[in-house]
Amino acid sequence: MNYWLVKSEPETYGWADLVKDGKTVWDGVRNYAARNFLAEMKRGDLVLFYHSVSEKAVVGIAKVEKEAFPDPTADDPRWVSVELVPFRDFKDPVTLSQIKADQRLQQVPLIRQSRLSVMPLKPEEFEVILALGN
Repeated sequence: MNYWLVKSEPETYGWADLVKDGKTVWDGVRNYAARNFLAEMKRGDLVLFYHSVSEKAVVGIAKVEKEAFPDPTADDPRWVSVELVPFRDFKDPVTLSQIKADQRLQQVPLIRQSRLSVMPLKPEEFEVILALGN
């Protein structure tokens, strides 16, 4: 199993929207590195859902339900999407400040490549963030 983090502005599409919808197509990604990470996602992988801009916090865990397929919002088949389903809420959101303050998380791409919207996490990084949120 692999672990990931995706970012979304809660005003555009937030965790509550995913929970209400029951699933979503994670589309519209137009960064090459993020696209490549989407293509690596496998069914059952766990994905931290991060509210960017206004909240700056991890708020839930999603699961990859459907692996990479052509992004329906793109004219070029090289852009891909995945389907995500909600898995579990975080009891307490884990803020960017908490992540930055934790020495175990200093290599997380959220800190090192802050503009990336889809990123991998090491299992131990995922576990630390999970512990902070629950």
